[in-house]
Amino acid sequence: MEVFSQFFCRIGCLSGLALLPALAQAQPGNPLRRLLRQDAALAPVVRQAKAHRLQILYTQITRDAQGQPHFRSYQFRVRPREYFYPASSIKLPTAVLALEKLRALSASIPGLTPESPWRIDSAFAGQTRVLHDTSSATGRASLAQYLRKMLLVSDNDAYNRLYEFVGPAALNEGLQRHGLHHTVLRHRLSVGDQDPGARHANPITIYADTALQRPLYGQPAAVFAGEWPGVRQRRLRIGQAHFQGNQRLEEPLDFSTKNTTSLPDLQWVLRAILFPEAVPASQQLALDSADTRFLRRYLSMVPQASQHPRYSPAAYPDNYAKFLLAGGAAGPLPAGVQIFNKIGQAYGFLIDNAYIRNPEQNVEFLLSAVVYVNSDGVLNDDKYEYDTVGLPFLHRLGEVVYEYERKRKPQKRR
Repeated sequence: MEVFSQFFCRIGCLSGLALLPALAQAQPGNPLRRLLRQDAALAPVVRQAKAHRLQILYTQITRDAQGQPHFRSYQFRVRPREYFYPASSIKLPTAVLALEKLRALSASIPGLTPESPWRIDSAFAGQTRVLHDTSSATGRASLAQYLRKMLLVSDNDAYNRLYEFVGPAALNEGLQRHGLHHTVLRHRLSVGDQDPGARHANPITIYADTALQRPLYGQPAAVFAGEWPGVRQRRLRIGQAHFQGNQRLEEPLDFSTKNTTSLPDLQWVLRAILFPEAVPASQQLALDSADTRFLRRYLSMVPQASQHPRYSPAAYPDNYAKFLLAGGAAGPLPAGVQIFNKIGQAYGFLIDNAYIRNPEQNVEFLLSAVVYVNSDGVLNDDKYEYDTVGLPFLHRLGEVVYEYERKRKPQKRR
């Protein structure tokens, strides 16, 4: 952890491209397009990029003589209005907004921290209660523990609890406040959440003690009665058919009531966490240094390095939820490599939003990608080419960009 901290502490007062949600457009002589054309393993997907809904955003990081990073972004088919289902990739902005809310509350509630124990109750159909969390060192739930589980192994229940804590209205207000205009959060994950249940948030109490005797903050049940934010996107109906339970319907699946995002929005959040000084003051995340250190730690930690929660290496290998550069069969990360990322996988979509670094090789870059692998055009049939097409493609894409970065000798800016 000390080396990790020193790496980010060297950044200082950053300059370079303005860090905006609408990241830099592709530049002349785009190396990403050249790399995609030249690699035979990537070619089958690249040739069918439209069918695979392929989008890639690659950001080079060049440090000047003072160690300050400068950014230059390249893209392939980055189309914020072309829909992809974000799945778990939207957990990262949710994590930020949950920490921002707790940080704001703690300003007037002494003793309130991310580790403070939670009790969650239920007040609407389909809601569930939480009194204990056996994965934590204290046996109680907390914001910090939900964040650990969400970042380490992409736990869906952990995301759902953050959705309930912040609430749908504040979540979407926060996204707009940060300029993430292509991102909308409007349901929990893996519980069939939809209106009206998605509008209702559970009552939550946060305590000063693990015996749950001294409440610090009480949040009553709430309901969002407004209009869901709209995002102008095309082709929100995907596929030729889909299953609804055991029934096959010969029509596309409508995603208009589901979560949405874009690659520039996702990469902006990651950059804002890793390089906060590069964000204009008016757009910076409302987090303190402890919050950003926490997020960085668990974005890059491999599951078996965690003690609470504890994960079996057999079920959660080092490359679990690391699609770019390391995806595929269970195994270790490449030697010397750290990957800070958040993935998504559902409905045939694979997404990875990553910062990849190897200090010994002087390599660091941001790479975000989405690929759709559903050759039969049927959704909800669990017949997607994740293992045969999607993961091999993302693994190889990470390798190709990593090797290019390893050989790239950037001119240091003055």
